[in-house]
Amino acid sequence: MKTIDKKKPFLVTGATGYVAGWLVKKLLEEGLTVHAAVRNPDNKEKVKYLDEIAAKAKGKIIYFKSDLLDEGSYAEAMKDCELVFHTASPFTTEVKDPQKELIDPAKLGTRNVLEQVNKTSSVKRVVLTSSCAAIYGDNADLEDTPNGIFTEEIWNTSSSLKHQPYSYSKTVAEREAWQIVKEQNRWDVVVINPVLVLGPAINPNGVTSESFNIVKQFGNGSMKAGAPDIGMGAVDVRDAALAHFKAGFTPEASGRYIISGHDSSFLEMAAILLPKYGDKYPIPKKAMPKWLIWLLGPAINKAVTRKYVSRNVGLPFKGDNSKSKKELGMDYMPLEQSMNDMFQQMIDNKVF
Repeated sequence: MKTIDKKKPFLVTGATGYVAGWLVKKLLEEGLTVHAAVRNPDNKEKVKYLDEIAAKAKGKIIYFKSDLLDEGSYAEAMKDCELVFHTASPFTTEVKDPQKELIDPAKLGTRNVLEQVNKTSSVKRVVLTSSCAAIYGDNADLEDTPNGIFTEEIWNTSSSLKHQPYSYSKTVAEREAWQIVKEQNRWDVVVINPVLVLGPAINPNGVTSESFNIVKQFGNGSMKAGAPDIGMGAVDVRDAALAHFKAGFTPEASGRYIISGHDSSFLEMAAILLPKYGDKYPIPKKAMPKWLIWLLGPAINKAVTRKYVSRNVGLPFKGDNSKSKKELGMDYMPLEQSMNDMFQQMIDNKVF
């Protein structure tokens, strides 16, 4: 892997996204030129937070109108770039048509960006945002792992169009990326597989991330009767962004990286908030019984199917982050900092 020329521009797709915002901040503070690919550069409300960062930073930002599903729309943004950060992707679990709303955008979007990489001779490396959802679909999958822990060697084989379609979309998209990279030898791809991303957003108003919906339920009373006891990995958004940066600029980086600071759970995340916010907000203090979630879950949220409940509630998550520590030098923030910073930002922003 050749070193990356820092005088050249750096493309970030989906630049106004949750993780992407912090990545753009890091690139600008390093004095680099960012080609920010966004759906609508004229939406000043969406880009003003990045503009504010750029105004104080050494680097500069240039916006390009690009769309995941619009073939060729990344051509101009990618011109002269040696390093591409492809972070743009849909993240939602509430969908009417999984194929149309999740699978197609994830797969076709990945293909569009990487086929443009094939046509852009300057590109040497792509850092692709995938997800731990491409490694596992349900906590029950842990039982089938060689050593009772999720590693980069493992692929999600339990998700489908009907069960965990979001996780399935991430798996399909990442497999597509590896297939495209295999068919050429000019550029390489480094894949980032984050767990649930937590922490404050650069743009507190425009967050559509599922993690915000979860933490919002801790504060608005939705989980007052109890939180589902579901194990999951957690990582700070600032660490997730830093992992992308390091993956781009570490010549030896290769393959996939599980980006996870903590093996946690809904209950532990809620418990962290209790000392500081428990008096004022209806933060859950106990677990909701599994039988009750099994009974009521599907009526409350279509994604909470009985199959989902049986394969996730009451089961832990265990992820191996040693590769990211060893090869990218990651040192993860305390979960307390992520949760408190995120919850406080939501209070300041009058989310509750």
